Amino acid sequence: MARSRRGADPITEQVDTGVAELRPDIDRPRAYTLLLDQAPQSHVDLDDPTYLDFEYVRRFAIAVDLAAPPGEPLRVLHLGGGALTLPRYVSATRPGSTQRVVEVDGALVEFVRRELPWPRDPRLKIRVGDAREVLQFLPGAAYDVIVGDVFAGARTPAHLSSVEFAREVARVLAPDGQYLVNMADGPPLAYARSLAATVRAALPRTCLIADSGVLSGRRYGNLVLVASRVDLPIPQLNRRVVGDWFPGRVLHDAELHRFSSGAPVRDDASARPSNPPPSLTFGSTH
Repeated sequence: MARSRRGADPITEQVDTGVAELRPDIDRPRAYTLLLDQAPQSHVDLDDPTYLDFEYVRRFAIAVDLAAPPGEPLRVLHLGGGALTLPRYVSATRPGSTQRVVEVDGALVEFVRRELPWPRDPRLKIRVGDAREVLQFLPGAAYDVIVGDVFAGARTPAHLSSVEFAREVARVLAPDGQYLVNMADGPPLAYARSLAATVRAALPRTCLIADSGVLSGRRYGNLVLVASRVDLPIPQLNRRVVGDWFPGRVLHDAELHRFSSGAPVRDDASARPSNPPPSLTFGSTH
């Protein structure tokens, strides 16, 4: 396992998609934040994989917690790997789960494997490749949960934002499965509104989770979509989200319809990457 680096200098390494940096958490002895080109990607506590520091990851975890009875194994496909925060959480909370992680950056995978190794688990497999290219070769109805958390230069790529991609996700998803997707946007939330409309075209039972400051257009931040073919556990989601360390709101039904009303459903020809973060969001001008 990785040695403790509390108070030590960050570790940096050139990977395929930029410069990766591991920054020790000064408050937790064996916890680290992974950054890529200065944009935070993941936070991992090697001593406690159930400790989740990022608000959007906590919202992912809430949805996963409610996807099946506690402790029941799930089949989970993670599109985007980072430091494997959510796969570690699922392994800890739902032993026996079958998980596949697709990460485009092979050098990043090896960096994380060396510096923040995860417990050996034959049911957790990592595949290096583009999320959409890998998805098209997977069998139908193969996963209970599909997690979309892919960023390139702090932006979600256009080819993962189209209705064709959403339909491919729906094909690989179990009939009662859930698609969880992280996006980042700021005022006027044009990308978020369009992606909500686009995903709903493939998986009509959808809700959106974010904090009030982001939803009201006051600031740039993360929003999480939860989408399915079947009704979602909205009351339970709402209770957990409102009562979390990072309280948020759950938009669904009429509220979500108003949020995405008039927004275009993007196909491959018209899809765009998510909006870049404002200057200095991550302490730099990149």
